[in-house]
Amino acid sequence: MSTLKVAFIPEHFSTPLFFAEQQGYYKSRDLTIEFVKVPEGSGRLINLLNANEVDIAIGLTEAFVADIAKGNEKVHILDTYVKSPLLWAVSTGYNRDDIVDTTKLSKIGVSRIGSGSYIMSFVLAHQLGVPSFSEFPILSNFKNLRDSVNLKEGVEGSDAFMWEYFTSKKYYDNKEIKKIDQIYTPWSSWVISSSSTALNEKSKQLKDFISAVNEGIQYYNTHVDEAVEYISTNLDYSAEDAREWTKTVEFNKDLGEVPLDWETIVVKTKDTLKLAGVLTDSDDVLLKRLDANVQKTNL
Repeated sequence: MSTLKVAFIPEHFSTPLFFAEQQGYYKSRDLTIEFVKVPEGSGRLINLLNANEVDIAIGLTEAFVADIAKGNEKVHILDTYVKSPLLWAVSTGYNRDDIVDTTKLSKIGVSRIGSGSYIMSFVLAHQLGVPSFSEFPILSNFKNLRDSVNLKEGVEGSDAFMWEYFTSKKYYDNKEIKKIDQIYTPWSSWVISSSSTALNEKSKQLKDFISAVNEGIQYYNTHVDEAVEYISTNLDYSAEDAREWTKTVEFNKDLGEVPLDWETIVVKTKDTLKLAGVLTDSDDVLLKRLDANVQKTNL
């Protein structure tokens, strides 16, 4: 059996990965998967790939496109995992009467520099017509972000933070935080990436992994009730929220079978990130880097 280390964010989007495990789709391809939970987000995923501590990471499109476009040659995008956009909620502390909307924000909490929560703050700033927010307290994880906007001791305070809506909703319901805005990504939301080392040394195993996940997606699509039960039992979401989320998400049913959509995933994301000020190099430089480290054909 070959072993792959796969880093993932322990949220509802991970469900097909575990359906693939439960149904034996990895085992049937002689694969053993060592899953690595990464609640800190996509910035941490990229760090793990850079250090060759994992072979594969599944995270947010904007974080991986931005990092490669900035010159990271150690990470390689393999394919689209989730085709639907991600709904980012902008949240602050429930009792923060000083913050009622996004017009007076300055300190935006982020999990890590380079993470989706960091990158999307620039997209939000562009939408609001401001150059950028002024400070970005680095808070590592979702709990610290919530504590930060509630001005709790032990973490640096912030005005607001951005996180996926359905993951945030439980904390709206229990009145820990409140939503002051929301924004959809203008691109497909999740990609499967590998370290360049794994791509060079474990190409067959990566291909087999993608094929197994594709089967996991097919299983998810035909067993939505089972997905709701899995999410509400294992991933800290209510069954009601899990079911509502299933109505909004579209996994890539052609994973590993149809090449990644270069214009939609790469060019559109690059253009939006450049417009928002996340990327500053010329298009020629950015596209050269992306061309070298984004898979244009199936493995």
